[in-house]
Amino acid sequence: MKKKRGRPKKDELIKVSFKIEAQIGLNEDALNNKRKKLGRFVLVSNDTDLNPEVMLNYYKGQQTVERGFRFLKDKSFHVSEVYLKKEERIEALCMIMVLSLLIYSFAEWQLREKLKETGQTIPNQLNKPTQRPTMRWVFEIFMGVIQSVVTSAHIPHFNFLNRVFLQLTIL
Repeated sequence: MKKKRGRPKKDELIKVSFKIEAQIGLNEDALNNKRKKLGRFVLVSNDTDLNPEVMLNYYKGQQTVERGFRFLKDKSFHVSEVYLKKEERIEALCMIMVLSLLIYSFAEWQLREKLKETGQTIPNQLNKPTQRPTMRWVFEIFMGVIQSVVTSAHIPHFNFLNRVFLQLTIL
C-alpha cells in the first residue's frame, strides 16, 4: 500500500504499528519497602528450647490431628446419639473414641506403607490409582462384602462373596 497525502478515505485500511524498546531493572528499595509491608506469621511457644523449624512442623502437623477429630465427629460414628451424664462415662467414651482414632490412624498408615512398599495402588473415588487412600474410603470399598470367614488351623482360609478380584488383592 502506497502512502497517500491527505486524509484517508472512509473505507481505506490503515496500518498502524508501534515499536517499544525498554529495559527491565530491579528496584531494590521499592522491593524492600513492599517486603516490610507484608504480613507476618507468628508462632509462639512456651518451650524456649524449641527450634523454629520444628515448631513450624508441629503447627503444620496440626491438620492431621484435626482431620482425625473430624472423623470422630462424623455422623457415621453415631456420637450424637449417645447421651451420658456421669463424668466417668463421658471420660470412658472419650477414651474409647481416642483409641478408635488411634487404631484408625494406624490402620491407614499401615495400609499406605504396604501400598508404597509393594508399589500397588487402589482406585480412589474418581477411579484414579492412589497409594494414599483414607481408611474411610477403604471401608466404603468393602461395604459390599457379604460374608468373610477366616479360619486358622495353621493355614488361613479366606472366603469372600460378591467381591471384585481387585478389591481382594488390596490387602
